[in-house]
Amino acid sequence: MLYRSTRGNCSNVSSAEAIKRGLAADGGLFVPEKAIRFDKEQILKMSEMTYQERALSILEGYLDDYTLSELSDCVNQAYTAEKFETDAIAPLHKLYDSVNVLELWHGPTSAFKDMALQILPHFLVKALKKTGEKEEIVILVATSGDTGKAALEGFKDVDGTKIIVFFPSEGVSQVQRMQMVTQEGSNVYSIAVKGNFDDAQNGVKRIFSDEDVSALMHDNGYKFSSANSINWGRLVPQIVYYFSAYADMLKNKEIEIGEKINFVVPTGNFGNILAAYYAMQMGLPVNKLICASNDNNVLTDFINTGVYDRNREFKKTLSPSMDILISSNLERLLYLVTDSDSEMVSNWMNKLKNEGVYSVDQDTKKKIQNVFWAGYSNDTDTLKTIESVYSETGYVLDTHTAVAVDVYDKYVISTSDVTKAVIVSTASPFKFNESVVKAIAGEEAVAGKTEFELLSVLSEKSGLTIPAPLKELDKKSVLHKEICEPLAMIDKVREALKI
Repeated sequence: MLYRSTRGNCSNVSSAEAIKRGLAADGGLFVPEKAIRFDKEQILKMSEMTYQERALSILEGYLDDYTLSELSDCVNQAYTAEKFETDAIAPLHKLYDSVNVLELWHGPTSAFKDMALQILPHFLVKALKKTGEKEEIVILVATSGDTGKAALEGFKDVDGTKIIVFFPSEGVSQVQRMQMVTQEGSNVYSIAVKGNFDDAQNGVKRIFSDEDVSALMHDNGYKFSSANSINWGRLVPQIVYYFSAYADMLKNKEIEIGEKINFVVPTGNFGNILAAYYAMQMGLPVNKLICASNDNNVLTDFINTGVYDRNREFKKTLSPSMDILISSNLERLLYLVTDSDSEMVSNWMNKLKNEGVYSVDQDTKKKIQNVFWAGYSNDTDTLKTIESVYSETGYVLDTHTAVAVDVYDKYVISTSDVTKAVIVSTASPFKFNESVVKAIAGEEAVAGKTEFELLSVLSEKSGLTIPAPLKELDKKSVLHKEICEPLAMIDKVREALKI
């Protein structure tokens, strides 16, 4: 399997090379030259497999320059019951008769990013050896909250790598900030950026595309790569849990093989729901992909109108990991639905960069709307959803998953479609405990308390156990205190690398 750039100005590369580079040299994203296909019999067999076996069956098709032994090693090191505190790795929870919640937050950082970032470092280490790489890899990450900690944890002390994470100074929760600034490791750097996630993400893209910086890196024995979802090594493991959810529903006799289901995905950068689209292209029976946004509803507007316009107010919401106005992975979807028209994709991306807005043609819009439905939830509705689900079922949603549940309710009301659905749950409620406690226990329960004090309040109220990585977080030493303007990010990279 070879990989090409969405912008068409690079030669095709192996999966190991694509994972090592992260971003194509022309600024595009790597995509596989074809889709792997699974028939009904293969999907049915997955119902009797472990999560690790399901992962291996999907990864071996897309990463075929890795040996089966190498992939097994990656999978078995990444997905352990010790790391994820459950043998299921990504368990399903029955919420209502026709609705399951796919819990993707049982990993070491209590967020869905662990599903990919526990395995990406293993992919990368093997990729460096397979491609004969002599330079040290510097992982650059822009994060809206959860990716940063998951990447820092995944790459901590990994030989042949350094990792530099940039996060918005005011755009993350107290828990998310402390997870990043207390991160241990000899090769890790966590730096706050004055601004929002898009400022951090644009800064990282500028660094990647700066030829002078690349030359300086080369002269000093370094090469950039990415752990954001723009890296195919981040995206391909996410395909696995969509197949796994379907297989578990088969195993539980909730559906028959071939029966279509809906997936509801809270998303900001579009990577998580794009993985569901790839799963659908591979043969997974999907009826509709429901894209759930918060008040930064640029994706909702795009799917509904065909116009992508980031020229709007950036809003800080109670679901901060989705506070994004530039959804990088949408570029891959556009490439796929335009039958690999890299020239058209490049034109749209250039308009987005230069004007902040682009419009797709009617045919492209129709193809997207045939698969996707989009809606959004404001903060008030998010809190109401947490409260109502808790009072009805006793189940505790985090703010991002609540966005998905609320948008799903709006979808059903709008379409009358009651196809069985899976809500993709992206974070533990303990990561956003202030909002969750406020929703289920009232304003007085949070008054005068820090997020770290509220961990115990939420545990007592819900009966849930505080995740081990969060329990003593506020007692850890702050190791990373750097803060910079967006245009000074490259200077911080030079300082970290001493070049």
